[in-house]
Amino acid sequence: MSTTERPRILVVGGGYVGLYAARRILKKMRYGEATVTVVDPRSYMTYQPFLPEAAAGNISPRHVVVPLRRVLPKAEVLTGRVTTIDQDRKVATVAPLVGEAYELPFDYLVIAMGAVSRTFPIPGLAEQGIGMKGIEEAIGLRNHVLEQLDKADSTTDEEVRRKALTFVFVGGGFAGAETIGEVEDLARDAAKYYNNVTREDMRFILVDAADKILPEVGPKLGEYGKKHLESRGVEVYLSTSMDSCVDGHVVLKNGLEVDAATIVWTAGVKPNPVLSRFGLPLGPRGHVDTTANLQVQGTDHIWAAGDNAQVPDVIGRRNGNPNAWCPPNAQHALRQAKVLGDNVISGMRGFPQKEYSHANKGAVAGLGLHKGVAMIVMGKMKIKLKGRLAWYMHRAYHGMAMPTFNRKIRVFADWTLGMFLKREVVSLGAMETPREEFYEAAKPAPAPAVKAEEPESAKAKAS
Repeated sequence: MSTTERPRILVVGGGYVGLYAARRILKKMRYGEATVTVVDPRSYMTYQPFLPEAAAGNISPRHVVVPLRRVLPKAEVLTGRVTTIDQDRKVATVAPLVGEAYELPFDYLVIAMGAVSRTFPIPGLAEQGIGMKGIEEAIGLRNHVLEQLDKADSTTDEEVRRKALTFVFVGGGFAGAETIGEVEDLARDAAKYYNNVTREDMRFILVDAADKILPEVGPKLGEYGKKHLESRGVEVYLSTSMDSCVDGHVVLKNGLEVDAATIVWTAGVKPNPVLSRFGLPLGPRGHVDTTANLQVQGTDHIWAAGDNAQVPDVIGRRNGNPNAWCPPNAQHALRQAKVLGDNVISGMRGFPQKEYSHANKGAVAGLGLHKGVAMIVMGKMKIKLKGRLAWYMHRAYHGMAMPTFNRKIRVFADWTLGMFLKREVVSLGAMETPREEFYEAAKPAPAPAVKAEEPESAKAKAS
């Protein structure tokens, strides 16, 4: 960790906003003008729109993440968590992966902690649910699904088999619809290699409390997405929720009960709860309240953007909606990060800062290989696409939005190879406990049981 006397710009969070903001600041900053420090519990940034494809095996997991130290060679990258912030002293408390927490002084602060899964106190969810916020969860879901096919193919217990082949997904937004579409594709392809498992044996269920799925692309495309999933055998239950999933026994509010070994939770996100300990002004849902120039309300040295920020939608407000806010998606995060980086430099130099303003360009979603929906906004015109063409738009947009040229090339290479090679259907479930086999081989053998000696009286009788 640097002990420089230069001003420190502390970036809390190394996700999409944190990475791009730090890059922008480093690009605009004069040599020696300040020290940029990025703190995150992971040493890499995850491009979350690609998690469904990573779970399906279309993209290598390593190509979905961007190593912070490689992309930010001129910044300090600390692997740890910022637990508290003292605004009066301008000091943050950092808890590293190992060792004691320490204080880190700063002059300027960027809050880019992103969001965490939004959950509810549903019995069994913490023990049975699988999230989709990180690459670890995507890899775990892939291995888990293929392991369930292995179990179903090998068992003679019909109850165990039925439970293993039942997959429940809660949440019908982008994450839920894309994940169930990709995983259904994966399971369908994998079933070709099993003697005792077919796609007809599997049961896929999508549950959402809203009355439609994919609300981001509009009602018509959302209805198309619903009918498309149903045509592939996915059961879609809207306007309902999950009441319980103890031991995998799923109980829905509409009365449906089913045993499922796989329960994937994608029912929205919420700001990182640690924000409540930073002493920052928060909105009604826990977001950091910012002005249109991304500066935290009531401060002149703190900025925030992305999923953890409540950013006014300037264009929406100009059009007569006083309560318009920017939605938490990758489209806004990328553009906010660049404006934030420029504003930090302007604020540090005492120059005026600019407002963040961006008109919605539409939305794209993939529903599996060669399947998708897209809504492209061009001025006042909305172009709606579905099927293979929408899928091409989905891949083109996110492929170009993937950070760094290195990762772009690797992702497009994965897609190109996928056109000629069959999908990998290998389960690496042992990755969850990689040392288990070695431990069994290396642990000390149990001492042999010592036979108790017979008493002298018994020996005398025997002789």
